Amino acid sequence: MPRGGRAAARPGGDSSVTDRSWEYEGYRPAEERLREALCTLGNGYFATRGTLPECTADDVHYPGTYVAGCYNRLISDVAGRRVENEDLVNLPNWLPLRFRLGGGEWLTPDAANVLDHRQTLHLDSGVLERRTRYALGEGRVLAVRQQRLVHMGDPHIAALRTEFTAESFSGELEVRAALDGTVVNAGVPRYRDLDGHHLTHVHTGTAAPGTVWLRCRTRTSDIRIGMAARLTAPGPVTDTPDPSHAAQGVMLPLAVGRTATVDKTIALHTSRDPAISDPLQAAVDRVSEAPAFDELLASHRVAWSQWWRRAELDVPGEAGAILRLHLFHVVQTLSPHTADLDVGVPARGLHGEAYRGHVFWDELFVLPYLNLHFPEVSRALLHYRHRRLDRARAAARAIGRRGALYPWQSGSDGREETQRLHLNPRSGRWLPDHTHLQHHVGSAIAYNVWQYCEASGDADYLHTEGAEMLLQIARFWADSATWDEDLRRHRIRGVVGPDEYHVIHPGAEQPGLDDNTYTNVTAAWVLTRALEVLRILPEPRRRELLERIALDDGEPDRWDHVSRTLHVPFHAGVVSQFDGYGELAELDWDAYRERYGDIRRLDRILEAEGDSVNRYKASKQADVLMLGYLFSPSELGRLFHRLGHRLEDETWRRTVDYYLARTSHGSTLSGLVHGWVLARCRRSDAWTFCQEALRSDIADLQGGTTGEGIHLGAMAGTLDLVQRGLPGLETRAGALWLDPMPLPGLSSYGFSLRYQGHWGIRLRLTSGQLEIAVPPSDLAPIDVELPDRSIGVRPGETFRLILTDDVHRRMDTGS
Repeated sequence: MPRGGRAAARPGGDSSVTDRSWEYEGYRPAEERLREALCTLGNGYFATRGTLPECTADDVHYPGTYVAGCYNRLISDVAGRRVENEDLVNLPNWLPLRFRLGGGEWLTPDAANVLDHRQTLHLDSGVLERRTRYALGEGRVLAVRQQRLVHMGDPHIAALRTEFTAESFSGELEVRAALDGTVVNAGVPRYRDLDGHHLTHVHTGTAAPGTVWLRCRTRTSDIRIGMAARLTAPGPVTDTPDPSHAAQGVMLPLAVGRTATVDKTIALHTSRDPAISDPLQAAVDRVSEAPAFDELLASHRVAWSQWWRRAELDVPGEAGAILRLHLFHVVQTLSPHTADLDVGVPARGLHGEAYRGHVFWDELFVLPYLNLHFPEVSRALLHYRHRRLDRARAAARAIGRRGALYPWQSGSDGREETQRLHLNPRSGRWLPDHTHLQHHVGSAIAYNVWQYCEASGDADYLHTEGAEMLLQIARFWADSATWDEDLRRHRIRGVVGPDEYHVIHPGAEQPGLDDNTYTNVTAAWVLTRALEVLRILPEPRRRELLERIALDDGEPDRWDHVSRTLHVPFHAGVVSQFDGYGELAELDWDAYRERYGDIRRLDRILEAEGDSVNRYKASKQADVLMLGYLFSPSELGRLFHRLGHRLEDETWRRTVDYYLARTSHGSTLSGLVHGWVLARCRRSDAWTFCQEALRSDIADLQGGTTGEGIHLGAMAGTLDLVQRGLPGLETRAGALWLDPMPLPGLSSYGFSLRYQGHWGIRLRLTSGQLEIAVPPSDLAPIDVELPDRSIGVRPGETFRLILTDDVHRRMDTGS
């Protein structure tokens, strides 16, 4: 059972979780891929899946190590076509450590008799612990305990301690450790028709007694990788490298009840790293200078304790335990080390190969959390987008538009990485993929720029890179809008919305939809914000920027006109997802649920039947309702008013109910967005969707996908639900805006945040009371906007507010 923290939650299977640890009991081959993903360790620079070190890649296990931003591009022959794909590369496996009694078979849980097995992910210290007892026959038992870390203080170091204890016997144990350079990308079954051999020129050698190395490079991106390993054991270590494995061995004499310890420490560098000359030499030098395991463990724990303080989270019960697991994986993927890298937000973390490690729009769900804890990481992630602005402008020019068209899927250089074919595993058919038409990703980037600057107060960024991206994205939207004389409205045609099920109008020859409401409304928001930026820029910088981007005198007036006249379709008293949505056929949802049970991937089911989801009023995830996720009710109302519509509360409630009844929730983001939206308009149902969002990865609700990589946007989004959604927290106009929305399932919680230079601001909602505590400093008071008043909270003060259904009453202010 779990130790420490609160009472255990039971998320499913033989696993348990507290606010300090995540634990798996027993060995379950069918669950290994999921466990390996959820037990991944990382530090923002690289991450390694939680595979057992004695196991190799097969149908049960998949070891993987991934460095942020390390991509390679290959061409494959698929379905009679040459297909180009760029992948996050599975790098040489540093984990291998096998063991056997002299002359016997190598021990693995798949081939030997396992008496007990337990894996514990220690969230507070970032350590993966494993305990296994192998029955060796004739009453002999070998106990194995391992502790693994990917160092949070030194992003290039990882270590593995293995303790062997002989129960009721004495003998000699052979241990063989290695760095494995034969790895390929093969972690996602539906990608196996694609070439996954990304590494070449693998060489190995010995640097010093007990220290071996491996070097290689990626085949086309020519990234050089250097890895070195040091093995420490109570017996003499022999180094036996072969062309593809940097191997080491040791014979351990085991005595009854005595423990023999083997420590493996590795260093990893690539040629993308700053301040090095050669990645192999850097790895050899670093591992040679690395301290012993105990010292590494101590400094690693200190680093994790610092990150936990900066992201303090106090939520009771099962929800709180899962949220801490989510926070753990977010920080492992996007830590302060990320601020030194040229990387984006990988949708599936550094935990596997799903989505090929690409960058989508998931930063829309991730950055709002990071903005209020690690703003330096947010800025670096936005810098990734700005570095690729020229590529986005070239993409716009390629389709005859001005401005910047960012790709739906991005990788190393910012070109469009969306595959042109995708496999339906139900039918076995490769099908055209039109999701690159999700041009709304540009609005997500603009939204993230604005939100970051509002939360951090980083006017310098807004005036420089931020303004340049905002204006170029606005320019693209204005140039994409065409005037319809009959409607007396501007229209944006040929796009795909967040739903992703609908990519073509029934009967149409060309893919793309007309007037996707989410696309049009967010485009209007971008145009409005771009005009605001032009107004607030200091005059010298404004002049410089206008000269740099060659903004025409008439462009701002056109932006203003388009932002007020973009078409928003309606049907049956609700906001339409896109023009013509109301004419689609209704689906017999009950019949499909009865026939298939799980219909989250309804698109695959229908295609396998020879039908198409494009014919039906059926959505994969929130589309129109995403507007209620991004914008508060008041801001959404203002946007619709600017576009010439009055969005009544009743109209919005009808719209929410309408699409809820027609959504299959085929994405982990779906429960998150619907929970957020319902918290603002129908709280009694919101918690059900919030719980689904919390459990989406731990229970693998999408049917096996979590084993291919966690869903980073959903994990970060659940954190942001507690941080911004339920407290009604907004950062705008130089103030914190609060309008709490307590839910029956989560009415008491607290967290800390960092806002415009103030570190460690604490918010707590409990028993109908809101408390805000600002730590002492020499900074100015924080302006807080409440539904019925404005207040200032000075550093060193604590503000308390009684919450009722219709009254917010100040209680006291104490120092």
